Amino acid sequence: MTAAESHDYRAAFRTAQLAMAVLDREGTVLGANEAFGALLGAEPGTLIEQDAADLVDLASDRRTWHAYRAVLDSRRARFRCTRRLKHTDGRTLWAEVTVSPLPESGTVLLSIADISDRRDLQARLRHLQMHDPVTRLPNRTLFFERLTAALEGTSYERGRTYDRGRAYERGLPYGEQHHGEGPYGHGAYGDSRPYETDRPHEADRPHADSGPYGGGRPRGTRPYDPAHAHADTDAEADVYGPGHGGTGRIGLCYLDLDGFKAINDTLGHRAGDQLLAAVATRLTECADHDGYTRSGGHLVARLGGDEFAILVEDSTGTEQLAGLARSVLAALQRPFDLGGQRLAVSASIGVVERAVAGTTPTGLMQAADTTLYWAKADGKARWTLFDPERNAHRMTRQALTSTLRPAVEREEFTLQYQPLVGMADGVVRGVEALVRWNHPQFGTLSPNRFIGIAEEDGSIVPLGRWVLRTACRQARQWQRDHPDTKPLFVSVNVAVRQVWDSDLVADVAEILAETGLAPYLLQLELTESAVMGSAGRPLQALQALSDMGVRIAIDDFGTGYSNLAYLSRLPVSVLKLDGSFVRGFRYDEGVHPSPADETIVEAMVQLAHRLGLTVTAEGVETSGQASRLQRIGCDTGQGWLFSRPVAPERIAEMIAVRPPNV
Repeated sequence: MTAAESHDYRAAFRTAQLAMAVLDREGTVLGANEAFGALLGAEPGTLIEQDAADLVDLASDRRTWHAYRAVLDSRRARFRCTRRLKHTDGRTLWAEVTVSPLPESGTVLLSIADISDRRDLQARLRHLQMHDPVTRLPNRTLFFERLTAALEGTSYERGRTYDRGRAYERGLPYGEQHHGEGPYGHGAYGDSRPYETDRPHEADRPHADSGPYGGGRPRGTRPYDPAHAHADTDAEADVYGPGHGGTGRIGLCYLDLDGFKAINDTLGHRAGDQLLAAVATRLTECADHDGYTRSGGHLVARLGGDEFAILVEDSTGTEQLAGLARSVLAALQRPFDLGGQRLAVSASIGVVERAVAGTTPTGLMQAADTTLYWAKADGKARWTLFDPERNAHRMTRQALTSTLRPAVEREEFTLQYQPLVGMADGVVRGVEALVRWNHPQFGTLSPNRFIGIAEEDGSIVPLGRWVLRTACRQARQWQRDHPDTKPLFVSVNVAVRQVWDSDLVADVAEILAETGLAPYLLQLELTESAVMGSAGRPLQALQALSDMGVRIAIDDFGTGYSNLAYLSRLPVSVLKLDGSFVRGFRYDEGVHPSPADETIVEAMVQLAHRLGLTVTAEGVETSGQASRLQRIGCDTGQGWLFSRPVAPERIAEMIAVRPPNV
């Protein structure tokens, strides 16, 4: 290189807009241009022979230091990182630091680009991306980002002063708020990530003494002096204060507005948006009043539609969350004045509070969503605290729902039979078939655990068909085994969905023909609410079954509509009185039987007999009840006084001791 060329290069170096410094292989500054001095607020000449690592904070963490040393030792081609520096005039700037060897010179070039404007723009774009435009609250994305960080036990973008997702409101520049490792840059207070991946092997890295960063400054270099490094490390202490110990717990109020859709539909979306913004303001006020956590405050977020959440980090227990929920309800119950219109709304709130350990974002939100559902199901305009026992029941129900239909296909069900006994002579006249589910996980389940689920998902149709076929086959088998004894009729429960979703008449006819059971030995029980008011297809099906010779019984009579006028028009032959009436017949701890219950039952029995119907009393448990029912004129009884539901073999034994032809 000629002298002229060398002079030109030096001139270009001095006047370049990019801040640059030449280092030796130990990292000492050999020369710096004016832009470099201006960036650090010092004359370029005063920076010569200073340690570059101290000037731009490259020694504050082991990862950055080792990558930097790898370039100095010619074990790496280039190193780049992002640092936050503080100018001597007090302002903070973000800098992109690049270190690369100068060919054939034995020196290294360190350059610094001020990227503060770019970071500021990225922060503004991130704010727009992470906030709801209607309420200006954090949106679902930011909420889950904060929730995940809280549950992972890490501070949210370490050192950030976070006020309901709006850190900039404290007056900090955007660059100071978004300094965590993420999509917009790397490093927090000196924690950088080199761009290149050709890092030196661990064995090639210099040893390090222990220090506040877990590695300290490598041996053989000057101690780190905060006065020479301009990274801003004061903000963290400002945010957290000394100690900043947490409770290790987290709480969540998950709410939505009751009847918000009606407001949108009647007043329009503009009024709906105004209401959402007003609700957001009141929620924020409630969160402010409740106090601040170590991260700066409760996070109030709009998750979508009319759903909001208040996240409480380092909660102190369920009472804190309950108090917050009560204050939210009280705040929202005050009328809203929007554009001259006075609106009243309420909210349902699901409250969850638990230890952070073992909690996941998905698990916490599922619990909150379940609890919100409970609040709505319990009547709305209220808050409900998560109940593990209630949730276990829900989870069990969900497990049953997912396995019910396959269980029908695998025939995991069995039938037990409860005798129907003549009240006058005590002889077994028939049996009611009661289904049981032999669940591989939960054991034997009674019908009240799964019949409702089966009716909801439609599996009641194949299950009901299986019960009907099995019961008829068993009744026919008893008849064959005891030809000299009057055969028992079998009573089978039928859900109204079986009438609507299947051809019940065809099913019954097919099964009777298949098993050889006479139609008069089959009784189908439908609940009073299913039978009363029947019209169209259900009524036609009942009539066809009755014409076939099958007996139709109304189960749990007296608990539903009790529309007596329908009895004369329905093809019903049996009324089964609900056990709640029969319970009033017994003595309990000296309490006399209810005269009213006895009068009601006597009137229903007399009415049924005049209509040509027979009456069966359910829930007979004492001899006193049985004698009163007999005196009233009840035809048959069913209950634990006579027998609990038993296996088919036990019924066969009862048949064997019956008198012939009785």
